[in-house]
Amino acid sequence: MDTTVLAFLAAPFVASLILTGIHAYLGVHVVERGVIFVDLSLAQIAALGATIAVLLPFNGGDPHSAFSYWVSLAFTFLGAFIFSMIRSRRARIPQEAIIGICYAVASAAAIVAMSKSTSESEHLKDMLVGNILAVSWPEVGKTAMLYGVIGLFHYIYRRKFLAISMDAKKAEADGISVKFWDFLFYASFGFVVTSSVSIAGVLLVFCYLIVPSVAAMLYADSIGRRLAIGWSMGTIVSALGVYLSLRLDLPTGATIVCTFGLILILMAAVKPLIQRTA
Repeated sequence: MDTTVLAFLAAPFVASLILTGIHAYLGVHVVERGVIFVDLSLAQIAALGATIAVLLPFNGGDPHSAFSYWVSLAFTFLGAFIFSMIRSRRARIPQEAIIGICYAVASAAAIVAMSKSTSESEHLKDMLVGNILAVSWPEVGKTAMLYGVIGLFHYIYRRKFLAISMDAKKAEADGISVKFWDFLFYASFGFVVTSSVSIAGVLLVFCYLIVPSVAAMLYADSIGRRLAIGWSMGTIVSALGVYLSLRLDLPTGATIVCTFGLILILMAAVKPLIQRTA
């Protein structure tokens, strides 16, 4: 592979590493909370906000403008508020059901909104799988700084977030305001998702969040080991997916998603052999 190709792939690969870093961590919380589809739902809500912003005449149809970003973020905050309010010990309707409904409604609303646009198919494709190859170094830099701030915020308050993720009832009994910290969790999550969707699309963002965490749970129980396995898997899959998409002339986002699926199947198949050997 010549230096020109490597230079072309550098920014997308670094972007994928940044996505891996923050999403693998957030994925640990999401899996422990049992709200697997919250990322997919928030990502779709963010995409709906961006879609509506694109259709506004004064925005010029630009899905990557500052105005589109802030509208998308506002929609995500609304979703974060809803998800933080529906957790209850006495709730008859499971939280995951509400999250699934929000995803379905946001998806349908985005399709309805785009049905009047001349670039409907292109925007829907971009919304689902993005175009990570088109990411620029300035975008990578801004995303890294934003995720660094979010990561620092989660590190400072890690005990509260982990306490709620591991056992919300015990956390509430210990005097932690679960709804307040849930909102902060989902709001910070919203910042991440809004930026990630504009770079990688809904499906790839979902894979970066869930697949490394699920794979890590196959081999580790502690949070530290799960993060190490998740980050390692995300790095390897990102490199392999970007390389395969270039070599085989395939859509990069969709190729990385499929690579995540194949690697997860391989890891699940290998685990019984490792256990038998041990």
